[in-house]
Amino acid sequence: MRLPLLLLLSSLNAAAQNQSHGKPQPQVPQVRIGVVAPLSGASAHLGKDIENGARMAIDDLNATGPQIGGRNVQFVLQVEDDAGDPKQGTAVAQKLVDAEVAGVVGHLNSGTSVPASRIYAAAGIAQITPAATTPLYTRQGFQTAFRLVANDNKIGEVLGRYAVHTLKARRIAVIDDRTAFGQGLADAFLKGVRAQGTAADAVSRQYTTDRATDFNAILTQIKARQPDLIFFGGMDAVAGPMLKQMKTLGLDVRLLSGDGICAERLPQLAGDALADNQVTCAVAGGVTGNYDAGYRAFVDRYQQRFKLPLQTYAPYAYDAVMLLAKSMQAAGTAVPKQYLPELAKIKYQGVTGAIGFDRYGDLANPAVTLYTYRGGRKTRIDILH
Repeated sequence: MRLPLLLLLSSLNAAAQNQSHGKPQPQVPQVRIGVVAPLSGASAHLGKDIENGARMAIDDLNATGPQIGGRNVQFVLQVEDDAGDPKQGTAVAQKLVDAEVAGVVGHLNSGTSVPASRIYAAAGIAQITPAATTPLYTRQGFQTAFRLVANDNKIGEVLGRYAVHTLKARRIAVIDDRTAFGQGLADAFLKGVRAQGTAADAVSRQYTTDRATDFNAILTQIKARQPDLIFFGGMDAVAGPMLKQMKTLGLDVRLLSGDGICAERLPQLAGDALADNQVTCAVAGGVTGNYDAGYRAFVDRYQQRFKLPLQTYAPYAYDAVMLLAKSMQAAGTAVPKQYLPELAKIKYQGVTGAIGFDRYGDLANPAVTLYTYRGGRKTRIDILH
């Protein structure tokens, strides 16, 4: 007979709490939360960022002596590596379902989040992505899928408007890596540009892959079209070498992109090819006013603990864990089908701002933060809605 989820006990926990001054101690039920991200491969630094943010949340929760339904509990993580690969993503999703986790934080990539979401939905387990932006993720009709960042439609709208009205771009070249994320973002950006009702449009559309290292052919074709802006749908591991080859070819134009390249590691990947203000990238979230101090305090705590710069997604992973825990506490149970209604209607003041979901599971009134790089450091430009 299988015990209720909240009563499942870890043998490690039981062993650790077996004795204290020679006296048996009560066993504390554990609530297991799954975290999935690429911990290997080109985006491993972003995946580790997600894991670290989630781990901070777990530690903060446990420091408060948390209870669910009047019983003391201990929150624990089960961390899995999807390597940014859809097949591995579905395999680890099934592994988490089989382990009867109470909820999932992940995945990073749109291409892994969507197929994994079907597995979590079939099992009735809540999934909160701190990073995936494809609109499809929350448009599948699942009551289990939630997102803490703006989707591609919102990002495309904001970046299209910014390209036309602020950067004054008219001749735009577009490159995407053919992934669900990269292609979806590039398409949404072009839609955002055309919505401005100006003469601005794409003069070249080129394609690469998320593992490519040689861009000379596509950049040569782009240079011949004399663009005043290049938009890239993809990740920083590709953008860095691309910037180097742009410099070699004398392609001195601004690069605009989404949160996939908007990491602290981009200057390291691009080297001296990254000029001040050359890159503008958008992160699907952002805080202002009263929330800014809390966000900065979180960044300081993160850097002190892990001795690493915060990349992008740790605060969203932190908030995702907190949302799962608060929903369980509000429902008085860690059983997903019973706490899911609380998650759907939650209003929470998080590190990343005021959080609430629309009927699809998307973040209500999402912000988009624009960054550039100056002196080799990521620098915030503006926060747009």
